[in-house]
Amino acid sequence: MDYSEITNGILSYINNWEQKLTELPLDVISNRRNKQNRTIKQILGHLIDSAANNHQRMVRLQYNSRLDFPDYQQDNDVWIALQDYQNADWHTIVQLWKYYNLHMIQVIKSVDQTKLNNSWQNFEGFDVTLGQMIEGYLGHIELHFNEIQELINL
Repeated sequence: MDYSEITNGILSYINNWEQKLTELPLDVISNRRNKQNRTIKQILGHLIDSAANNHQRMVRLQYNSRLDFPDYQQDNDVWIALQDYQNADWHTIVQLWKYYNLHMIQVIKSVDQTKLNNSWQNFEGFDVTLGQMIEGYLGHIELHFNEIQELINL
């Protein structure tokens, strides 16, 4: 399967947003909150967590046909709070998001095509294949950048 649409999409988000994010005023990134009560700093932090968790899954599922891996979806806010993205340096958050996703592009481009049906079980008890994870990754980025754009527009 060719995942160039996904990898190009990730790269497009990096290219279109890195500078924009860096230039946002402190009050915009720190004070405006979405319907989940997250600031832009926290949303981008969540996207770093998503990259970190998906990175682990995507790599491990290439040498395990079935994986029992903790699902952090129900604990997103705990992750955000424990890492204190709200008080972290904004430049560091932006650069970590950028470089982690550049690496995710490499992981996706290099994925073993014979392992795409390997799966793990999410916290709701549903099997998620490696292929489904890759296919859903860009949509997750898009969802949260739409939230960021809404907060910028307030």
